[in-house]
Amino acid sequence: MLSDILYVIIYRLVGYRKKVVRDNLLRSFPEKGEKELRRIERRFYRHLCDIFLEGVYNLFASEKAIRKRYRVTNPELVNRYYEEGRTVVLMSAHYNDWEFMITTLCRQFGHHGIGIGKALESKFFEPRVYRRRTRFGTQVVYADTVREEVAYYDRHHVPCALMMLSDQSPSHARCYWTMFLNQETPFIYGAEKFARQYGYPVLYYRVDKVRRGHYTVTFSLICDDPLSVPQYWIVERYARRLEEDICRQPEYWLWSHRRWKHKRPEETPLGLPSTSPQPNN
Repeated sequence: MLSDILYVIIYRLVGYRKKVVRDNLLRSFPEKGEKELRRIERRFYRHLCDIFLEGVYNLFASEKAIRKRYRVTNPELVNRYYEEGRTVVLMSAHYNDWEFMITTLCRQFGHHGIGIGKALESKFFEPRVYRRRTRFGTQVVYADTVREEVAYYDRHHVPCALMMLSDQSPSHARCYWTMFLNQETPFIYGAEKFARQYGYPVLYYRVDKVRRGHYTVTFSLICDDPLSVPQYWIVERYARRLEEDICRQPEYWLWSHRRWKHKRPEETPLGLPSTSPQPNN
């Protein structure tokens, strides 16, 4: 009920980032008609309101309540690497719900869970949200400390599950350019970099919405031995799996994000990395 009320306010009255959402959908699905794009748009905003309230609920709910709403269908695929004493990289995106995984990562698998993300801009909310996100043991680290944290656990032979949402728009970090949703798109290279540097297996997980507030998570292997595949193969495979999920049910991706605010530097061909994305004016 609260989400339905919020939908009227956010979509009908305020029109939160409606231009960004419409531009993103139009460029991503040029083959779809206006009627179909508006249908996706409305469903996205309903889902966005669900996600917002689920994010608040996630900060206070018990572990049992969250895991009832967020069920991993094949945890044995991840736990096999824990039994082998190996750290894994878990790649996903801002698709369906991602906050439930951050909070319960340590309880879903045998690994020590580390969520790699970005700090909130608010100095008031950041420490409070951090404490709630990490109350079940998951460690949340940010870009300026992630290398030291990963190296520490690697030295002490502690198998970790590194959760990386790799669909956000890069800033000045190294990025990889490929065609994604009919557009030249930069992808963060960090997940593949860690995997290749330490020999970590890489898994992709898809989140499916069963009904409002309830999800299932399914893992699939991208690469068991990162050094056995060509460079950039992992991030390219990730992009293809994510694209497939988005095209299957587009309303569940975060279309309000300014994903294509950078343009590819002229000296960087598709399929190769650049170190400085250019503003897309």
